[in-house]
Amino acid sequence: MSVADVFADVQRSLVGHKTLAKRLRRLENTPNFEAHIKQCIFRLLDVSKSEIAGNRVIKFLTVYFESADGSDRTTSSIMLALLPYLCAKDKTVRYRATQIISQILGVLGTIDDDLYKVIRHELIKRLRDKVPAIRLEAVMALGRLVENEMDNEEEEQGSDEDFAPGLLDKLLDVLQNDTNADVRRALLKLPVTAKTLPYLLERARDRDGPTRRTLYSHVLTSLGDFRHLSLSMREKLLRWGLRDRDEKVRRAAAKLFREHWIEDCAGSRVEAMVDEDEADSSSKGEKNGFYKPSIPALVELLERIDTLNTGHETGIAREAMKEFWAGRRDYRGAVTFDDEFWDTLTPESAFMARTFNDYCLQDPECSSMLEDKMPEVTRLGFHLQRHINELLVKVQSANESDTDDRVAEQAEQEFIVEQLLYIAQTLDYTDEVGRRKMFSLLRHALSMADLPEECTRLAVEALRLVCNPDAAGEREFASVVLEAIAEVHDNIAASDMEEDAEDHEEDSFVSARSEVSDHSSDSTPKHAAGGGQSRRNKQLSEEEQEAQAIKEIVINMKCLHIAQCMLQNVTGNLQSNVHLRSMFDNLVIPAVRSHEVLIRERGVQCLGLCCLLEPKLADENMRLFTLLLKKGHETLQVVALQILCDILLARGPSGSSPSSQPQPAPGESASSGAGAETDTNNATTATTGNNGSNMTSLLSPFIKALAHSFPDEVRATATTSLCKLMLCGFYKDNEELFDQIVERAIQVAAKGWELLEKVKNAVMVDRPKDKLGEREKERDGGAIPVTTTTSTMRISTGSAGEGRVSGEGVDA
Repeated sequence: MSVADVFADVQRSLVGHKTLAKRLRRLENTPNFEAHIKQCIFRLLDVSKSEIAGNRVIKFLTVYFESADGSDRTTSSIMLALLPYLCAKDKTVRYRATQIISQILGVLGTIDDDLYKVIRHELIKRLRDKVPAIRLEAVMALGRLVENEMDNEEEEQGSDEDFAPGLLDKLLDVLQNDTNADVRRALLKLPVTAKTLPYLLERARDRDGPTRRTLYSHVLTSLGDFRHLSLSMREKLLRWGLRDRDEKVRRAAAKLFREHWIEDCAGSRVEAMVDEDEADSSSKGEKNGFYKPSIPALVELLERIDTLNTGHETGIAREAMKEFWAGRRDYRGAVTFDDEFWDTLTPESAFMARTFNDYCLQDPECSSMLEDKMPEVTRLGFHLQRHINELLVKVQSANESDTDDRVAEQAEQEFIVEQLLYIAQTLDYTDEVGRRKMFSLLRHALSMADLPEECTRLAVEALRLVCNPDAAGEREFASVVLEAIAEVHDNIAASDMEEDAEDHEEDSFVSARSEVSDHSSDSTPKHAAGGGQSRRNKQLSEEEQEAQAIKEIVINMKCLHIAQCMLQNVTGNLQSNVHLRSMFDNLVIPAVRSHEVLIRERGVQCLGLCCLLEPKLADENMRLFTLLLKKGHETLQVVALQILCDILLARGPSGSSPSSQPQPAPGESASSGAGAETDTNNATTATTGNNGSNMTSLLSPFIKALAHSFPDEVRATATTSLCKLMLCGFYKDNEELFDQIVERAIQVAAKGWELLEKVKNAVMVDRPKDKLGEREKERDGGAIPVTTTTSTMRISTGSAGEGRVSGEGVDA
């Protein structure tokens, strides 16, 4: 059999290649063997990539060169003969030549140094080839070379020509910048070193989904112990993977977390107790190959991902644990929450209990586990009470000695209390004994001035759930919260207030530097830190006066925060609830009029929430919010825009009747810009026809906030608010107005204008086709004329509009 016959046979099938390779090896000593084999290989160069026969020949050459002995001279001769074709004009020839050299390099054990340098040089040129398939073959070949060079790195660094750093840098550049996903994915097989690891992990943000999935499912799983990664990189990998837009990437990231990272923690603990052989035989599960569930290992895993900082509502730890509980049935069965567990809580163990509780509530199959594993309401109340007391002690210690250790201890204990309060919000309070215990505990916790704000917010939300969901329960909730506010306020140096008891009774929760205008409403107290405070201040030194003023600001901020949390959890009418009205008159109004910036900001936030409960109050204070946008500082401007947006969203695009408006969800607030919705009883004036000039005046604050004179944060809030309004139906009856607003946002390059334009295009899709046709004719200069309205002129002149709405409102 001749060489040509062998190559003819290998094209028919992949079967028998080893036998044919042995036959070809027997022909090595025949005359002109090299010439014959080169001739067969050269004929392969112009065979297209899609030709099956050509691919079979390539695979046969791999088998032949891998099994050939003593054929270095033949191999070198063939590779030298192929080098000129690496630069051929025909892309098919370049591809086949690069492919053959890449396959040969993959099976050769050694190669001549001079030939190695030449091949390396020519392959580096192919890294910039315009054909992605050629670049892919060059990358695969050079990947094999750089691996060998890195093995001999020490020797090469001492030589005159240092190849490894230069070649590795070129490949890392291709990994970062090549436009073809297959090329980038091929380089994920680079050896993992301190230099290459950051570039490999960077592919977690690659444009190509399969590349990102390959990183999570292959590179990171074969990386070794994840604890060698930095803390920030672990958090980033989890966040990027679990929030990826590709579901397959999310699954790969979840599997990495629950099947590899936890096993690294569990395995190290097993190896610390027994020999590695015993661990493999006795500690691995028979079915899945995992170590036996280890709760200390799970706690360590949570510590390794910095749960204290990633376990908040927007952190990634909650999503990671949700995937963990979903995929590790063995850990769900092994976890226990006995008294010892609650007595020795750490931030990680508390977070573990909270996430387990959340998962079981969402999964019907696991809901029955809560009765067996979680404590009843009364017992959990005792545990919560003890940890709140510990938190207050740590807060006091941190205030007395502001050291890093004390602050860290306070942060850890605060996180533990937060997790327990989250659990308390999910409990069943049909047990009257447990409900009373939790009610008393939360009521007492709110009266503690030193309780941190996040714990206060969660305690208020839990207290609202403990109270009945009806109107009577809401009145009870408001009454209890107001009592707690009064107790918090009484912590202001009671001994200093004794000589002016009468002034103290009429004091209205306002800063010592606040002033109340003479033309305030009758329901607002007339005296707030008046003459009695001045007489006391004369008896104090300057430092004592400053300390007293700071303390009053802190206490008033605490009272306002409790009130804000309460307003976020009520849905009734402000006028019909005497407790809410009292809070509004004695706390919110003085805070809005305060000269202290922080108190004023929080007071405006509370006022915005009150406006959502009382439409008439919103009408009276529209002008105030507009003036805050015009004259206030950046934070007040942002809050004012968010409140104005929430008011418009609560009323709806057509100012419809109350029965058609949804009630707000607990927790939504004007300060969050979430677009809270509420009952619109007696909606007047500002909602009478949301068209024409009236709608223009309502939107004028947002239009004005797009200008360059406003900070970026204010401009971004304006564009976000306009997006919400368009998505909630305001675009339908005010198309021209919103089109002009979007055009202006684009012209002034307002922050977020891209999103604004996308939202406009999205809502345009839902319009009737006949209207779309008319608007297209208008833009194309068709027969339908473009009318100039008042709104057009107001936008073009940049008029701010000040929301001309009747009503007294709160004086600014």
